[in-house]
This record gives sequence, C-alpha cells and structure tokens, in this order.
Amino acid sequence: MVRQGIRKIIEESRGMEVVGEASDGLELLNDLKNITADMVIVDIIMPNLRGIEATRQIKMTYPETKILILTMHKRKEFLYHGLSAGAEGSLLKEDTDTELLFAIETIRGGMDLTTNEHRNRTTQQGI
Repeated sequence: MVRQGIRKIIEESRGMEVVGEASDGLELLNDLKNITADMVIVDIIMPNLRGIEATRQIKMTYPETKILILTMHKRKEFLYHGLSAGAEGSLLKEDTDTELLFAIETIRGGMDLTTNEHRNRTTQQGI
C-alpha cells in the first residue's frame, strides 16, 4: 500500500517517473543491474536484505545514485545508521504524503535531507 501511494505521488509530478519497484533488498539490487535510477527510495526494513545494507551496496556499486530511506522508526539510531550507510536523506513514512516530493527535490538538488519533524522527534527522545 505504501509503494502504491509513493508511485502515485511521483507519477503525478512533472519531471519524475518510477522506473522500477522491488519487494525486497535482493530484488532491488538485481533490478538495478538492468535499469538506470537517479534515485532509489528504500524502506529501512525490507525482507531478505534490509534497507541499510542495500544502501551500502548501492552506494558501492552506483555511487551517483541518490537514496532516500523511508522509516516508521522515530529513534535516532535508525536515522544515524541510514545516513552513515550513504543515504542522502530519511523520511518518516507517516510524513510521506506531505513531504515526499520536497524530500525528492531536496536530494535531487544536491542537498542532504532529514525532515524537520524527524529531527525534532528524534532529538526529543534524546537517543
């Protein structure tokens, strides 16, 4: 359901298209061998190969590919691990409907992104 919502948001935007979808990290890495993606949106927790490890492998093989990690976790450690793996940004799933396009455009523009809400929530938890 989340993937369908993301696809709809992206497809309704100018200048962007979805070139592939994967249900797990291994499928994602395999798909990237056959397509060119400027940006990959990964779930931090995916079956078979988690988003953090998939991010590391994507960055080693395709260093120019930008990565946005989606997470439902508000704990700072998840944010830290995603960004240290090489992701350019992180977005809480609950904010996808209102902040996804901003996140994509920010990262496409060459800036790293962690949503203000994600930063505020993780800072408040003091982890």
